[in-house]
Amino acid sequence: MNRESLYDPEGKVLPLAEEFFTIQGEGFNTGKAAYFIRLGGCDVGCSWCDSRFTWNPSLHPMTDTEKIITNVLKSGTDSVVVTGGEPLLWNLDYLCSRLKYNNIQTFIETSGSNSLSGQWDWICLSPKKNQPPVGDICERADELKVIIEHISDFEWAEKYRKLMSKDCRLYLQPEWSRFEATIPEIVNYVKKNPYWNISLQVHKFMHIP
Repeated sequence: MNRESLYDPEGKVLPLAEEFFTIQGEGFNTGKAAYFIRLGGCDVGCSWCDSRFTWNPSLHPMTDTEKIITNVLKSGTDSVVVTGGEPLLWNLDYLCSRLKYNNIQTFIETSGSNSLSGQWDWICLSPKKNQPPVGDICERADELKVIIEHISDFEWAEKYRKLMSKDCRLYLQPEWSRFEATIPEIVNYVKKNPYWNISLQVHKFMHIP
């Protein structure tokens, strides 16, 4: 990944992997309409990632942030979800300032592997073992979403639950390719530990992006 040669410290250009208007399919905001901005580049590299095409930012056009804003406004949305890849590889201050100027709500989905930038109405933190969160994002996150691939992931989830603020919403989500194997374990776990909720990738059942 060649981030350094692409990085704009002002965030006025970003590696745009894709953008689309759809329905949020995971976590607390499931079912709400939102415009998704998916940025290229990832320093985490989960084995089960369903967005591997984003990992190398040099494969995605460095796009004028103002052009992205124009597309957001054309869609008629009132909220934007910034995701990746790992979106915090990039400075998101300018993107968020322009979205907020236009009265657009801002949401981010991140592993927290890099310092937080941008101004957010909602932060969904999904920590990963191979590149844990940095800074104070655990205290600032509105939502903790832990992907469950194996039984050992419950211990990881509990580790991060204890680091979150008292108002943070807590979700366990089955890794999609192991859904049938993991969902019974997750159901049983949530019944015994009701401070957790279950997140499903509803957009995949609806066959939408």
